[in-house]
Amino acid sequence: MRRFLPDTFTMLLVLTVLTASVFPVHGVAAGYFSIATNIAIGLLFFLHGARLSRDVVIAGALHWRLHIVILLTSFVIFPLLGLAMGFLVPEILPQTLYTGILFLTVLPSTVQSSIAFTSIAGGNVPAAICAASASNIFGMFLTPLLVGLLFTVGGHGGGGFSWTVLQQIALQLLAPFILGQLLQPWIGDWIRAKKKILMPVDRGSILMVVYSAFSAAVIEGLWHTFSIGDILTVIIANMLLLTVVLCITMFGSRLLGFSRADEITITFCGSKKSLASGVPMASVIFAGSPIGAIVLPLMLFHQIQLMACAVIAQKYADAANRATARKEAEAKRLQDTADATTPA
Repeated sequence: MRRFLPDTFTMLLVLTVLTASVFPVHGVAAGYFSIATNIAIGLLFFLHGARLSRDVVIAGALHWRLHIVILLTSFVIFPLLGLAMGFLVPEILPQTLYTGILFLTVLPSTVQSSIAFTSIAGGNVPAAICAASASNIFGMFLTPLLVGLLFTVGGHGGGGFSWTVLQQIALQLLAPFILGQLLQPWIGDWIRAKKKILMPVDRGSILMVVYSAFSAAVIEGLWHTFSIGDILTVIIANMLLLTVVLCITMFGSRLLGFSRADEITITFCGSKKSLASGVPMASVIFAGSPIGAIVLPLMLFHQIQLMACAVIAQKYADAANRATARKEAEAKRLQDTADATTPA
């Protein structure tokens, strides 16, 4: 039953939204808080770069077919499904919330949870580490490009590509990441060893962006604009989107002849969307727009994907345990038969 309950971070997100709804930051304080948030985001991506071992990158990068499938799922199949959903969703959902759904489809995969679920299920963990990390690196360039392309093709307002946006992402996200990667040989082991101590930096920076974004949205009348029905529609749309992608990754990897371990990696890395990367990118790409409403579908998708993947990972693990038990029982039976037929 616990797998269906929200994780600690999700509860902190809810608390942050509630706090922003009651005590939104505004005025001069909002300016200073924005500066602090940008510093926290830079530190977050610096730590991402410093954690990523080059040995892991080299080992995982050799499995190029798997990485291509995951990247195509994240940056081609997901966005196409988002566009297809646009034929139905705008009729029953405010444009801003659909903008958020479309935005989440062009985001990179998660890192920590993708690797964790792959490990639990018995998948190819080195490939998962490389694939999830590569997705986030490519996402720094592909996400703003795809936002510009999809919002132009689909005729949806609220965001788009510009060289200024790409420069801001390169300065705020990519530059700290590269610096962390350059310093990785000297500080990588220490940072990986201090994972629990440094975790508040990861989560704290995201919570700061969410608080800032929702504060601005609340001041603009967020909760007076959308109804409970709108929120439920977003949840249903997210569930439908995730279900389709999970089916594509799971059964598609089998049709392509991947091993069971690789199928698990493709399923979890290809179906996830990163809240850690998405919220900072939204603050840059949609500057001046109601960001709180835009990241709301992503926050809901975050919890839905965690609950769904927790169940699937356990199913994979249980199936592996049953297969191992059958093999052991068969080996024991063959040994007993051999012992019984061996002359005394």
